[in-house]
Amino acid sequence: MKTIKGPGIFLAQFLGDEAPFNSLKSICEWAAGLGYKGVQIPVWDPRCIDIKKAAESKDYADEIKGIVQEAGLEITELSSHIIGQLVAVHPAYDDLFDGFAPPQYHGNPAERTRWAVEQLKYSAKASRNLGLNAHGTFSGALLWHTVYPWPQRPAGLVETGFRELAKRWVPILDVFEDCGVDLCYEIHPGEDLHDGITYERFLEATGNHKRACLLYDPSHFVLQCLNYLEYIDIYHEKIRMFHVKDAEFNPTGRSGVYGGYQGWVERPGRFRSLGDGQVDFKGIFSKLSQYDYGSWAVMEWECCLKHPEDGAREGAPFIRDHIIRVTEKAFDDFAGGGADETLNQKVLGLK
Repeated sequence: MKTIKGPGIFLAQFLGDEAPFNSLKSICEWAAGLGYKGVQIPVWDPRCIDIKKAAESKDYADEIKGIVQEAGLEITELSSHIIGQLVAVHPAYDDLFDGFAPPQYHGNPAERTRWAVEQLKYSAKASRNLGLNAHGTFSGALLWHTVYPWPQRPAGLVETGFRELAKRWVPILDVFEDCGVDLCYEIHPGEDLHDGITYERFLEATGNHKRACLLYDPSHFVLQCLNYLEYIDIYHEKIRMFHVKDAEFNPTGRSGVYGGYQGWVERPGRFRSLGDGQVDFKGIFSKLSQYDYGSWAVMEWECCLKHPEDGAREGAPFIRDHIIRVTEKAFDDFAGGGADETLNQKVLGLK
């Protein structure tokens, strides 16, 4: 068995225009001071990385790696979540998602998608140059507006949607394969890959592409009332990344899963800082250790109540205390007698 690595921290929610959050060097020093051992870097933020340059220049990638290592940290993975979202956008969401792309692509969905695909291919090559073996992203969505259909979905709509989604992603997955990097989809409401069934549909549509893997984040399953522990039993062979994020679901007689268009504070389903929600992290870390997950446990902070710096300060010891240093021997080894085929035959009554 392998011991999970960590604690790591996803930098996206902490980057800003003021020190220490405005450069890779200073934010890494801040994270290290809190006890983190790794950082997950968003590829869309130039304060951290120029992803095209990291894809094309091993020297530049080594420079980025050196900045992180100088702070006593490792790069856990790169993340392209908001870029992956742009690989598949239903026209109803065009205006809302334009903000995820540079201004020159606003109002031009085809060029915006082309740009996103290019960025993802850069992310694969940059991950290779940085010596990473996994990358996190979103799938995007063509079908999400039909998730609770009225009127009913036309026959064949879902199959057509997943064929198109796979058609867009397979060329990207092929680049990740060439680079030896797993592309890990965060299963997330709003994406066409939002639960196990939709992941299975997508995987089948890609021809079971070996690089189409999973980023496990239990918070999104709490809000969907999905069994997030059994999910590990089913999909553990595909889980290559892990976001440690807490959540709670407290339905009332007035509001449930869909939230009534309320703000995050008022919704029955809310993201919380680690330890403040309902996620059974002891169960999760136990199952991941049982199934030999040996990669990073990375905190993603998205709490509607607590200050992010307090969430970050509390997150490192929370993860550290949940990581199980796996045993190298069985607890009853002391009573073992070694291998003896003659004795085995006798115990079975065969001699």
